[in-house]
Amino acid sequence: MINLSEKVILITGASSGISAATVQTLASAGAKVILHYYHKQLVAETIGDKIGKDKCYLLKANLAEKNAAVKLWQEAIAWRNHIDILVNNAGIFVGASVEDEMDIWANAWQETLQVNLIAVADLCREAIRHFQTRNGGTIINIASRAAFRGDDPQHIHYAASKGGVISMTRTIARGFAKDNILAYAVAPGFVRTERVESYLQEVGEEFATRDIPLGKLATPEDVANVVAFLASGLAPHTTGATIDINGASYVR
Repeated sequence: MINLSEKVILITGASSGISAATVQTLASAGAKVILHYYHKQLVAETIGDKIGKDKCYLLKANLAEKNAAVKLWQEAIAWRNHIDILVNNAGIFVGASVEDEMDIWANAWQETLQVNLIAVADLCREAIRHFQTRNGGTIINIASRAAFRGDDPQHIHYAASKGGVISMTRTIARGFAKDNILAYAVAPGFVRTERVESYLQEVGEEFATRDIPLGKLATPEDVANVVAFLASGLAPHTTGATIDINGASYVR
């Protein structure tokens, strides 16, 4: 049984999908969770009400805006005056191909890198500086299978952003272990979220699972349980590792 009692955890993009499940899993393990959202305020409020106002604090921020991540961190710290664990999950998945006009291509790259990598880096920076004053802490960055095997031609920028997350996480783990700061990446493949459900309606379940040896998509709870384990600190020597959650569709 994982015990996260009295741990304060900031998790971004937490109003749906993987993060919504993760928020509830972490709270069930005793953590006090700061739930960041942007678009889905009513959903975020419903999750917060379910967990309880004493254990869940909601913050809205548009991570596509420059320096929004720094402001988010400052507001998050103010709730309990410290944070023990950062979970970077917020991300976007917009399409743009080499056949598109240059402005569409450029905007997709700029927005994707801002949300999926730069905002993540800004939050990691704030977390590292904070953890150095508290004898350590934990960073868990949600990446993607695409960081290793690539993605389709419509999402070159997405794969690139997630590859950056992996390299950054490994560098943090190597560079700040001396400060008792642990850093992990989690790399899901297809996870049954709202976004993926719409894709399944287009292509069908059989097509979507054709290269997954396990024969089915991961659930948000699959990811949430891994995050909870990493947050527990039960295996500190795994720092720097990437945990794959893809049903053996990409084995490294």
